[in-house]
Amino acid sequence: MINLIIFITLCIFIMGILGIKILNEYERGVIFRLGRVTGSRGPGLIFLIPGIEQIVRIDLRTVTLDVPPQDAISRDNVTIKVNAVVYFKVLEPIQAVIEVENYLIATSQLAQTTLRSVLGQIDLDELLSSRESVNQRLQTILDIQTQPWGVKVSHVEIKQIDLPLEMQRAMAKQAEAERERRAKIITAEGELQASQKLSEAAKIMSLQPMALQLRYLHTLKELASQPSSTTVIPIPMELFNKSSPFQ
Repeated sequence: MINLIIFITLCIFIMGILGIKILNEYERGVIFRLGRVTGSRGPGLIFLIPGIEQIVRIDLRTVTLDVPPQDAISRDNVTIKVNAVVYFKVLEPIQAVIEVENYLIATSQLAQTTLRSVLGQIDLDELLSSRESVNQRLQTILDIQTQPWGVKVSHVEIKQIDLPLEMQRAMAKQAEAERERRAKIITAEGELQASQKLSEAAKIMSLQPMALQLRYLHTLKELASQPSSTTVIPIPMELFNKSSPFQ
């Protein structure tokens, strides 16, 4: 009789040890009792009925999912290869367990197909110039589709865009042509401003003959400072005019 009591006590003690589980602060445990979900527990110390209750641990921390490079064709028929990174976390542990077989794999596959689908609906120029809006569009679509799984997609970021070599050369030529166009415009604007200033100066000199003569003397001073052995100095006929202030 004593042996039986000791055996029963030992069995209860072992069952109690086996039923004790410890969950970290970032973990939750979805409890199944005879195949039915009874709720989620944690964090900390929890107790399970051995043989009757089972636990599925769910990590609530943000997951960084690297989406492998995807081959896609943009709306303007350009073949591109794009990879991205998705940040998401589980908000509802029970839904993440019972609504999808593996929420990590499901989210990864959904991110790949969504990335290809969105890239096919936009032009290459939009992808290159408005990447932030494309990221927001991807995040919105993924967040809506993963909501039934208890998953929250917080951010999507396109990491790299690989273009065909021919397209890279064409874009380089386009950029070079754009730089030349801007340089010509700047040069033309400079010449226009210079001509306007010269026109204003000519008008002032025509109204003030003394200004023309002072400019002539300033030019002679500059020529005299040049290290040249021979200097030809033109003398305007206006200096010999009787009305000239130098006479």
